[in-house]
Order: sequence, then structure tokens, then C-alpha cells
Amino acid sequence: MSHADPLRNLGVHLTSRGGELRVWSADATSIELCIFDEKDTDWVAKRVPLTKGDGEVWSATTRSLQVGTSYALSVDGPDGPTHDFDPGRFLLDPYARGLARTREGGWRSYVQDTAFDWGGVGKPGTPLDHTVVYEAHAKGLTKLNPELPEELRGTYAGLAHPSTIGYLKELGVTAVELLPVHQFVSEQRLTKMGLVNYWGYNTLNFFTPHAAYASRDAQFGGTGAVLREFKGMVRLLHEAGLEVILDVVYNHTAEEGRGGPTSSFRGIDNASYYRQDADGNYIDTTGCGNTLDYGREVTQRLVLDSLRYWAEEVQVDGFRFDLAATLGRGAGAEFDRDHPLLHAIVSDPALAGVKMIAEPWDVGLGGWQVGNFPDGWSEWNDGYRDRMRNFWLRDIAQARGSGSASEGIGSLARRLAGSNHVFALERGPLASVNFVTAHDGFTAADLVAYDRKHNLGNGENNRDGSNDNKSFNHGAEGPTSDETILATRRKAVRNLLGTLLLSAGIPMLTAGDEFGRSQRGNNNAYCHDSELTWLSWDRSEWQEDLFEVVKTLIRLRRENPALRPVRFGRWGETTPSASQMDWYNKDGETMGIEDWDSPEERTLQYLAASTPEFEAFNRILLVVHGLETDVTVTLPAHEGVERYTLLWDSGHDDISEVEGVHRPGEELAMAPTSMRLFRAD
Repeated sequence: MSHADPLRNLGVHLTSRGGELRVWSADATSIELCIFDEKDTDWVAKRVPLTKGDGEVWSATTRSLQVGTSYALSVDGPDGPTHDFDPGRFLLDPYARGLARTREGGWRSYVQDTAFDWGGVGKPGTPLDHTVVYEAHAKGLTKLNPELPEELRGTYAGLAHPSTIGYLKELGVTAVELLPVHQFVSEQRLTKMGLVNYWGYNTLNFFTPHAAYASRDAQFGGTGAVLREFKGMVRLLHEAGLEVILDVVYNHTAEEGRGGPTSSFRGIDNASYYRQDADGNYIDTTGCGNTLDYGREVTQRLVLDSLRYWAEEVQVDGFRFDLAATLGRGAGAEFDRDHPLLHAIVSDPALAGVKMIAEPWDVGLGGWQVGNFPDGWSEWNDGYRDRMRNFWLRDIAQARGSGSASEGIGSLARRLAGSNHVFALERGPLASVNFVTAHDGFTAADLVAYDRKHNLGNGENNRDGSNDNKSFNHGAEGPTSDETILATRRKAVRNLLGTLLLSAGIPMLTAGDEFGRSQRGNNNAYCHDSELTWLSWDRSEWQEDLFEVVKTLIRLRRENPALRPVRFGRWGETTPSASQMDWYNKDGETMGIEDWDSPEERTLQYLAASTPEFEAFNRILLVVHGLETDVTVTLPAHEGVERYTLLWDSGHDDISEVEGVHRPGEELAMAPTSMRLFRAD
């Protein structure tokens, strides 16, 4: 990198002349480096003034900055409605690689020890079309696992334990997407209520792993111990062929609104880092009190430097960007798909091959931008989520109540085939991250057991959380002993997860859905660090059966490339790694308008053939029936297809007793609301 770049090497870098600290502030009038006594992080042992240089960057070099040194910034500047300078505050370096608590509960930056032996282990580099994402909480995944030593439960080391890795490998997922693991704190409001921010969307610093998820030995193991445990986790997951994706929160910080705790950016240069009007009121497009201003080069650089650090130094494989529309808002706070930061993230040579996933919305004006991110991005597809829930749940509830579902099967088919009405042809189906649940909302088991949210435990009189869940309790609210209702609910979960894992795009499975985890109807459990949110490893027989179903579905996805096309096909052309798709109605005839649109005709047969590029030719038939009535389908006649071999049936936990081989033209009885997958040879 050219030394003409004024934003180079922000933070602390060790040189032969000592540690150099570089801090950006356009409006400060003075900045001091405060170095603390090594035994007392409340006692300033030395103060070193920083000098302002090119590009609004302040710097100082001192031999007192070395590995393990605790330090803070003292920043002074002008008064005014958009400023918040106070030289009496100790502020965190935005680029600090290490953070530690003081005895009084404050925070200090420290110079990190980054040494680590990767042992020659590299990144798995799983292609996007082979990727199956498992969204999990770093603590909640292992906190209750009895196969782990107690001191490792709920830790990074526990996540990398052979028991955890063995479970993930048996399930068949390829990537673990961790809810935020940048150092975070709980909001003041939650602390006063005696609650915590469990999910972690309240970042204190973008370069430091959350220390509370490390084992006690690492937390008290001195400089570098927490980071080493985190890197050790990444290395062991990589050895097992599993990728690590981090959920990152660059849209806002833990400094909250103007009355919030000032820990870093606000005290360094409030007017530059945060969006605000001339009177100092924050322009909040995140709903979290503040919004970082990505109309500025320095904040764009902050994100890129953080991503490079985690991707290179910590060897992380990908990132999921919370409220990513905020990162695409320019000087006027309007979203721009050509925003330089959105393009830089997917074109930076240092980030080549790193998976980039957007949550493509925020709460600001024009904040819903699904399908509108640049090439190179994948996006959470909330339209997919909503359509699948409607088709298998709300439409079924409506049909029970009124005798007719709200719509036909056409919109499900579009989603099943990769949502090409949402994502541009050149981006292809892998631009879509498909999901039916996420950390935020009902679990899959709760979607089929509750019509309403049950969030009283969150302390907001059930006002928080979405009221539009597109769920269906199938005849009883919550737990029931009615075996008919229970069986129907379990089939509904199999339909939801089956659709997810057999659709074109990148599937994301929420941890626990593979065995029917419940949060007792709470659809916003962000403030519960308890058995409500931790995964239980004590499972019933039906839960073990569901696990086997999900494991089978992931295996079938892996074995059948026709289910995971890389590109959209073009009519009349042969496109490598696209799937040739043919659609038939229940009679085995090509779908007509009535078949697509009629609420009475919610049955289709989807024949998909791969166009080989790297894998052998493959063809599948997926039969979907979306009504609570029996139906007879006639298997379609298609050139080159001589038989259909049953691979999976959502109407059964176990298909070993179900007749397996059928011929084109043969009639087949489909169970109510069910799916069947065949290999077509």
C-alpha cells in the first residue's frame, strides 16, 4: 500500500521505534494517548500527545506501546450541537485489536498479541452452490451439551470440540454462521430491566472477539489468549471442512442515542462518524439510536479494514451484514446500489473468495432493497421466507376456515426455482439466501404451533416482536397432547425444511430447527440468555426422527446437482451449471394458467435436469401438493426418463416401507400437504 494513503495503518502498529498509534478525527483540536499502569488500568502512567498530519490523521510513536499495554484516547475539540468532546473521558481506539474491562466496569484498549500457528490449515473454500449455512449462537449452540467438559460449554473452544464438530458433520451443513461475536455490550435499557442483549447486535468494537464466549482459562489467560482460542476454533472447524461466517453489525454502535454511553466514536468525532442534522439530532435508519455515516471515506475504510482483519488475520470465510442497506446510504442518506462501499466489499483483492451476504434492508426511508445489491453479493430473501410460510401454513389455515386457499402454487414455484423475478439474470440463483426461519422470529417448531407471539418475558407487555408471523397452530395454541395435531405439525415442519433444502439458492438452516427446538412462542428472544434460547441436547424420539429427515435432505441436495443450479437458464439456450426446468400439473401435462394460479389446483411436478459443467448429469422430479386433500398424480412422460426412484417423502419420517420405483404415466396417491422427491433416470 502506498504511503501516500493517509488512512493507512490506523490503530496501533509495532515498529522498530516502538508502537505507532494512528487515529482519524477531522474536528478534534487535541488528542492524547493515555497509557495505563500495567497493574492498575485506572491509573494513567504516561500521556503522549498526538500530532495531526495528512488526511485528518493524528499519530504518535512511543516505546511504551508494546504487546499487552493498556491504553485509551483523550480527545478535545469545539463545542456545538453536533460535537461531543470531553478530554476527561477515556475513549477506546476504534481499531483496537484487544479490549479489557477495568475493576470499575469500564473498558480499555490494549495492544494485542496476534501470534498463532495455523499449522498449514487453509480455508475450505466451499463453492456457493454446495454451501448449506447453519445459523447458530456461539454460546447457545453448546451451553447444554453434556458431551462437553463443563468449562468448555458455551465457548469458542466448545464450538470446536470434537462433539460439536461431529454433530455438524453428521448433519451435513458446510458453514456455521455465528450471531455477532465482535465485542458487544447490553443496552442501558436492558441492564436496568435485569435483562441482557443475548444476540449481540450492539457492537463496542469491530476488531475484537467477544471475550465472554471464551473459556475462563482464556479470559484470564493474559494478552492474546481469547484471540488464540477464537483462531483455534476457526482452525479446527477448517480442518473438518467447515467454514465460519460472522454476522457483523457495522450499521450502528453500542453508543446508542445522544444520551447513550460514549465509549469511542462519539467522543472522537461525533459530527463525522454519525448521521445527524444541523441541530445534532441523530438520523437513525437502524432503529438502534445511531447510524454510522457511510457517505464518508473514513467509515467506509473502517469496514474494509475490519473485514480484512477477520478474513486474513483470523481466517474467517464470510460475513453476513446486519441491516446492510445502511452501508449503501451515501451523503444524502439515500440507498445507492452503486455505493462505493458495497462495490469495494466484493471487489477488494484482499477479500477475494470471501462470502458476502447482505440483510438487504434497514428501517430508514427506502430501506427495503432485496434484489438490489451489486453482483458478488448474496442476499437474505425475505420474500422466499414469507411465501413458503404462506403456502404451507397460512393458506392451509385459510382453506380450513373458508374452504379455499388465498392463491395457487405459482409463486411457490418461482421461489423454488431461485427467485429469478427478484434477482437479475447475471446474478443467478446463488444471489438468494433462502430461509424459512432465522434467529429473529419463531423457530420452525413454533411456526406450526402458535398463531400468536408470546413475548411477555421480554418485559414490554408483548408489544415487541413481529405480529405478522405467517404461522399456523393447526388447531391448538402451543403444547398439546392431541396426536393428530402433533402429527400434522411435524409434517408441516418437514414440508417447510424440505422446501428450503430442495430449492435453488443458498439454504440457511437455523440451529435447532433440525430437531424441532421451541422458544415457547417467543418470537423475539434477543434478551434471554437461558435455556429458552440454548439448544437442548436431551431430545425425544420424534426430534431424532426430524434430525434424520434434515440430514437426509442435506445429503440429497449434495448428491443431486439439479437441485442447486449456479446460473439461471435462458429460454432456448444451453447454459452451463443451470438447471433445465419443466413444470407439469397433477395429470402429468404441461402447466397451464389455471394450474399456476388456481387456489384449488395447488399441485405441481417440477422436473429439473442439470447442465453439466463440473459434475455428472443429474435429473430429479419434485412433486408438491399444497392442500389438505388426497390427490392422485400421473407421473410425467419426458424424453430420456424411464423411471422415477423415490428419494424422500414428507408424508413419512421413514420411507423404507414406501414403494420406491415408478414409471412415467403411472398414477401415484399423494398424501395431504406433502412433497415427494424422485431421481429421474
